[in-house]
Amino acid sequence: MVEPIIAPSLLAGDFANLGCDCCRMFKSGADWVHLDVMDGHFVPNITMGPPVISSLRKAVPRQEDPEAKKQTDSVSDSNTDSSKIRFFDCHMMVSNPEQWVPEIAKSGGDQYTFHYEATKDPLNLVKLIKSNGMKAACAIKPGTPVDVLFPLAEYLDMALVMTVEPGFGGQKFMANMMPKVQELRSKFPNLNIQVDGGLGESTIDIAANAGANVIVAGTSVFKAEDPSKMIELLRGKVAQNINK
Repeated sequence: MVEPIIAPSLLAGDFANLGCDCCRMFKSGADWVHLDVMDGHFVPNITMGPPVISSLRKAVPRQEDPEAKKQTDSVSDSNTDSSKIRFFDCHMMVSNPEQWVPEIAKSGGDQYTFHYEATKDPLNLVKLIKSNGMKAACAIKPGTPVDVLFPLAEYLDMALVMTVEPGFGGQKFMANMMPKVQELRSKFPNLNIQVDGGLGESTIDIAANAGANVIVAGTSVFKAEDPSKMIELLRGKVAQNINK
């Protein structure tokens, strides 16, 4: 059975303080942190790359030092589990995803999500990702039919259904993408299915009811008065659907 996973997107964070924002999300109870890598070719924007991810990994090791945790005075520390892996979910919006697999692995990425539209040989790319010690995921844009994922699904750790056009944060959630999620969940009940774009309090119900269990949330979490409460709300909605 799949589990609810909440992955705040650092794209909505403060790029002058990404390390602090990353730590803040994990201390607020995030399961993963979502890292949007954009190259200015596959999407019309440029964000971060391997050097930034490497720096983040140094600032946020995979497993928190228990001694350091004891010394941290934060009201949100009760939401964290020092035994959990602080997981970097790398969403690669790049035109040549094969090129960056070794670099992202060396930088500290835990999962490598490539776009189906960006490669001619998705299965070999999945094998390359796994041979570099990362989990493999495949994303589709809103205009791409979901059935392209069916032959790949048994090899994937996760499928990502974009609920906005990739490239920029803060876009409106596209509810008409939910039939894709429903079809994936029906065919692959044990697959992690992620949705990314416009997720928050007003849209989480439709995504969870469709079968999404991995929720990428940017603005709704980072701009929340209490990020931990928003993360708890999102996780609770997903858990309710899983338990039905």
